[in-house]
Amino acid sequence: MKTKTRRRAPKYSSYEAVPSTYLALCGEWLARPIHDGTASAEATEMIDALAVFQNLNEEQSDYLDAVSHFVTEYEGDYTPEVSGLEALKHLVEENNLSGADISRILGGSRLLGAMILRGERRITADHARKFGAYFKVSPGTFL
Repeated sequence: MKTKTRRRAPKYSSYEAVPSTYLALCGEWLARPIHDGTASAEATEMIDALAVFQNLNEEQSDYLDAVSHFVTEYEGDYTPEVSGLEALKHLVEENNLSGADISRILGGSRLLGAMILRGERRITADHARKFGAYFKVSPGTFL
């Protein structure tokens, strides 16, 4: 099986070490559309390497803009597949809540929250609205 090796973006010790042309920067890391997390991480490293310098020339700025655009485009298109229950469990854990707390949020029986977290009861649209209001996220997160 062929493994993909990850190229590390250079860390420039000074502005003088940064290639001065767009083409030379592309020789360091090719600015192109991003299709996976590895390329996104590499591009982000390149952005971090350049963003520390205040006085980039026009070609360096154009290169930085292009790489940033590709990362933004990739991140905008990328939405991990997470179920509503997984999202709820994550938020419950992050906020140190219990099944009883979930029941209180929903205003239902004291066992309802635990049953939802165990997957024994489905999250309804009404539940999703209440979770969305409580956690300040879109109710669609839970459906």
